[in-house]
Amino acid sequence: METLGLIAGIGHLPVDVARSAKDQGYKVIAVAVVPDTDPELPAAVDKFYQIHVGKVGKILDTLKSNGVTSVTMIGKVTKETLYKAGAILPDFRTIKILASLPDRKDDTIMNAVVKELEDEGLKVMDQTVLIQPLLPAPGVLTKRQPTEHELADMEFGFAMAKEIGRLDIGQTVVVKNRALMAVEAIEGTDACILRGGLLGKGGVIVAKTAKPAQDKRFDMPSVGTTTLKSMIEAGATGLVMEAGRTLLVDREKTLAMADAHKITIMAK
Repeated sequence: METLGLIAGIGHLPVDVARSAKDQGYKVIAVAVVPDTDPELPAAVDKFYQIHVGKVGKILDTLKSNGVTSVTMIGKVTKETLYKAGAILPDFRTIKILASLPDRKDDTIMNAVVKELEDEGLKVMDQTVLIQPLLPAPGVLTKRQPTEHELADMEFGFAMAKEIGRLDIGQTVVVKNRALMAVEAIEGTDACILRGGLLGKGGVIVAKTAKPAQDKRFDMPSVGTTTLKSMIEAGATGLVMEAGRTLLVDREKTLAMADAHKITIMAK
């Protein structure tokens, strides 16, 4: 039985990955690196640890002491976690990694973490290997079809999201009348959606895509019930996501929530 290390962030995705891995015969050791991981996660794995993302040395020691050979990193961990006031003091290994970086872009940080793991003999898996069914095919996923006006905003938003992804700024934009209302950066998807809805005064479209050079080992974009809750609060009427490259989490619940609020969702 191979032992898989699951480095878990916020959201339900880590639970889905853990259950899929268990079904495929893995022993799963989970390390929650942020405080607000899904409460279902401890019961879905063989061993569960809570270690702050700023303690890279301790995370590595824990994985190795449990015989982990492969690692997957899944769930939201924003840079805000490292920067916010009162955040835990990073350990020496984390400080060393951060000091070696030429910049603090998401991909720069994550590639450095991947290198650290692989230098310790831990293979970092493609995030999608265990959850292929969560990648939707092209088409409208909800009961309501987008209007012509919404389709035009979806096309515009999709192109803008790809461009900010190319620049490694974020993966989400909010648009209205083919104008940008908000662009995701360090604050994360939900704050971006809420800001876009406020500035657009409702009736906005959300676009979420993978980066053109997306590394499937980390930071795969995802949409789920939390995204929908933010869209509802923002008065958004539609969402376009990248087919085959964006994870749709809790599909049944997410689409039911969208249908209940007459929100249209399209995979493009």
